[in-house]
Amino acid sequence: MNKRNLMSALLISCLTWGAHAQGTAYPNKPIRLVVGFAPGGAADYVARAISDAMGKSLGQTVIVENRAGAGSSIAAENVAKAAPDGYSVLLASPSSISVNPALNPKLTYTPKDLVPITKVTASPLVIAVNPNIGINSVQDLISRAKQAPGKINYATSGNGSAPHLGAALFIQLTGVDMVHIPFRGGAPAIQSVIAGDTQVTFGTPPSVLPMIQAARLKGLAVSTKNSTPLVPGLPGMQEAKLPEYAIEFWYGLFVPVGTPPAVIKKIFDATQTAMAQPSVKAALAREGTDVSVSASPDQFATFLDEDAKFWVNLVKSAGVKLD
Repeated sequence: MNKRNLMSALLISCLTWGAHAQGTAYPNKPIRLVVGFAPGGAADYVARAISDAMGKSLGQTVIVENRAGAGSSIAAENVAKAAPDGYSVLLASPSSISVNPALNPKLTYTPKDLVPITKVTASPLVIAVNPNIGINSVQDLISRAKQAPGKINYATSGNGSAPHLGAALFIQLTGVDMVHIPFRGGAPAIQSVIAGDTQVTFGTPPSVLPMIQAARLKGLAVSTKNSTPLVPGLPGMQEAKLPEYAIEFWYGLFVPVGTPPAVIKKIFDATQTAMAQPSVKAALAREGTDVSVSASPDQFATFLDEDAKFWVNLVKSAGVKLD
């Protein structure tokens, strides 16, 4: 082959490869769904409940990857710094999007490094105690904590987590003195209450409800103003005689900034399809979690702007610190 023919062949090869690369449809390999907490907690349960349905809708495997630590900041940083190609998706709560940036100015990512796709779930917290300590209601908890300031320890899934913020709001409104014991996820936090190493948790339903049903924890109330069919048998805070208290948390999906709009739309559409599946709704409902999807990525972004105000104000007014 002469030089001219060789150059022509190389040019045709390059053009053919480029056309193939541009035409390759997303996704063409497995997708990471990164979770900021240890296996066994609410975030992990939600991720595993939706990953199969998302994968079927996208035509690729969605692999749940747990990167616990630093109140879910490790996972958020991992995705924020990943290639913006749609193959790294973050399942996040207010912790990594609003709370941690407010608590820690030294974070190596900001919420602006992540693009919101859609909210997927909403849940109350569940106030639960070790069943052997003789606390049977929210008012019992308040009374006991006031009788013994600093003697009751509450376990959470980490600094800045929804359970931490739920307890902080409770302490702020009631004036009690309880000690925060953070863990790397909901499951180890709940186990500490069961073991009696800590006494109370403002836990997420997937972490707490199985233990309440097995009589290994005593449920006191849900964190919303009124009771909910998601958590049958427990009063809301109004019935528990603390009507000024109300808090719930959500999970949503995010990708690195710079992810192509077409890829974002594919993930959004696939998530909408997945969350509409009766099997997904039923699996989440069994664990006290409601499906709650956004109308669009823009609508989710607008929601986040308002939602952040609540969490940041709570961090400041309750004096929440990293340590």
